Amino acid sequence: MKTLLNLLWLVLGGIAVFLEYAWGGLVLCLTIVGIPFGLQTWKLGIAQLMPFGKKVERTGGLFVVNAFFNIIWIIFAGIWIALTHLVLGIGLCITIIGIPFGIQHFKLMRLSFAPFGYDLREEY
Repeated sequence: MKTLLNLLWLVLGGIAVFLEYAWGGLVLCLTIVGIPFGLQTWKLGIAQLMPFGKKVERTGGLFVVNAFFNIIWIIFAGIWIALTHLVLGIGLCITIIGIPFGIQHFKLMRLSFAPFGYDLREEY
């Protein structure tokens, strides 16, 4: 079932969003200061490819460094990306068929708001 939902996700916009994240990550990685943000952007882009069957989990790392980068991310990009996922999730949850896709937007909203220190892992 998750394979079918992931395939529908890709066809209904997942590939386009992935390409946007990939392009943004490439542009961010052109500067030394932007490399950590570019890597997180690529992580978000890969998460857009197949979100069904995955869950957001905390990863290791220094809390202070992750918090610092998350604050910068939230100010410049995170709030807007998260609001986009929120609006799309609410819009999809209005229809019965769109509920699974809306739930995935809510999951991706959490990851896109503050991606440092979190990752998508396989759900068993």
